[in-house]
Parts: sequence; C-alpha cells; structure tokens
Amino acid sequence: MIIAIDGPSGSGKSTLGRMLARALNLLYIDTGSMYRAVALAVIEADVDPSATEAVTALANRIDIDLEGDPDSLSVLLDRRDITEQIRTETVTAMSSIISSIPGVRRAMVERQRAMGERGAVLNGRDIGTVVFPDADIKFFLTAEPRERAERRYKEDQMASGSSASLAETFADMIERDKRDSTRADSPLKVADDAIVIDSTGKTIEQVFELMMERVSNVHRNH
Repeated sequence: MIIAIDGPSGSGKSTLGRMLARALNLLYIDTGSMYRAVALAVIEADVDPSATEAVTALANRIDIDLEGDPDSLSVLLDRRDITEQIRTETVTAMSSIISSIPGVRRAMVERQRAMGERGAVLNGRDIGTVVFPDADIKFFLTAEPRERAERRYKEDQMASGSSASLAETFADMIERDKRDSTRADSPLKVADDAIVIDSTGKTIEQVFELMMERVSNVHRNH
C-alpha cells in the first residue's frame, strides 16, 4: 500500500506520517529530509545555489538513505548520519531554494519512487500529484497559517533551539507557502482525488483517527 501525504509546512505531515507508518507497519519516507540532505551537500561543497546545473549534478551524485523505524528515522548522506545537521536554520533556508530546481526534484522523485515501491507512507509537497499519482490513498493536510506557524515555532524551539521569533517563523512560512505553490516545477497543490483534512483546532490524535478511518474504508473496499 502506498499512502501519500501532502500539505504546506506545519500542517502535521511528519508527525502523522510517522504515526500511520507505525500503525500500518509500512516504510516511512520523509521526502523533505531528502531535500535537506541535498541542501547540506550544497553548503558543504560550497556550490552556488543559483548554479542550477552544478546543484543538479551534485544531487544526482550523492547517496541519500533513510534508515530506522518511523520514530527514529536516520538520514544518511554518503553513509554519514546527518539527522541533526539538517535541522539548522541555514539548511532549512537552503533546502527551500534548491527544492525549486527542476533537476533536483527529478533526481529526488526517482529515488522516492524506488524507495516506495515496497509500500510506504510518504510525505511531502508533490507526492500525490507527481511522485505517486496512483497512490492507494492521498491525504492533503492543511491548517490556518497562524496555527501552522505556532506549531513550527514550537517544533524548532524543541529540536534545534532556533533563535527565530514567532513573527519571523510566520513570515518565513508565508514566503515558503508562496514559493511552494507558485514554482513552475511540481507546485504544491491538492490532487483531484485527495482527502483534504483541515487540522485547525484539532489535536494530532483526532486527525490520526480521521486518517485511519479513511485507510480502513479503502481496505474494506478493495
């Protein structure tokens, strides 16, 4: 079974993707981490992000792997564990820039398809529209921008002790939403057959129950 979860930043994709993968005993693929791995490689190799051909060549050359269970997923770059390093503000900013490069997206989509063939829960921004348009179930998670910003702010504070204020996090998120939904290659959009869930004011558990209900229905009808 392939489950696609798309949505903007702070919509709960990662947490809910992990919960679903664990409950259904499926591989969990956080595609955002793969773009972050490319971003780190770009920073370390001192490649100019505006040099799209050089960035694309690097994305095709490096080895990216995801290991472990959904709750303790390790991200490996050329066999080196970079799980902590890719959560910094610098990598986040770079990731947002390089993920809009068509060649980088094509390189990652190829890898995501290969990884997901065995059955997986994948989260990202173009899973149901580009990576797995024939996924068994497609979810699109969303929430009010202010609430998403608050979630991301708390997450960043806990994970990396980020120095960004809530206002800065909110401004970054609005900018990211705009960039993701207007880019020429694989923009963030709702797939025609996606189940849209607005999690504004809902707990993670409530959204998880809704998602599991939909998964059970699909199982029953197959």
